[in-house]
Amino acid sequence: MPYLRVLLFLIAIIASLLTSPGVSLAAERTIVFAAASLKTALDEIASAYREETGVRIVPSYAGTSILARQIQQGAPADIFISANTEWMDWLAEQDAIQPDSRIDLLSNDLVLIASEKERASISFAEGFDLAGYLGDRRIALALVDAVPAGIYAKAALTSLGQWESITPKAAQTDNVRAALRLVATGEAALGIVYGSDARAERRVSIVHVFDAG
Repeated sequence: MPYLRVLLFLIAIIASLLTSPGVSLAAERTIVFAAASLKTALDEIASAYREETGVRIVPSYAGTSILARQIQQGAPADIFISANTEWMDWLAEQDAIQPDSRIDLLSNDLVLIASEKERASISFAEGFDLAGYLGDRRIALALVDAVPAGIYAKAALTSLGQWESITPKAAQTDNVRAALRLVATGEAALGIVYGSDARAERRVSIVHVFDAG
């Protein structure tokens, strides 16, 4: 789906959420807690939505786990866009969301990215020795025990038999956009992020798309 159509689709979804039965929002401002990977798209959506309706969307970006805990503790979010279902399930168990407002909205790819210096020298394939390639350099990941992108990265590397060797070289960050920045600035040679993150940053290249299985 072309990028503009995706934006228009998301605007329509947010509009439907704003008008859902039982959802009571301020007339001029809507606070949206969203996974950090949504920043590029949601900033555009917020601008377009304000032009169309006059309602100001105020996004708050962070790792999904951080946002979920803030909501559970009473943070005033009108809409929460999570990067995985487990944290949304947790909030539902805490009676912190309106169950009838919940929908599955988007999916994404998990990708291995390289910095500008690395992009020409790596060709990831089955059996590739990732730890050996890195040497004393780092691979950037979101927190593997809490942040969805990090959880998925660990699962992918474990499935490929590479997690144990990679662990000492992992630079873990609070959210996936922070991992992206480490690679973009050259502080980490490689990183694992969402495909949408990689496409929003010109200084990195996608070198592998992990199979969904």
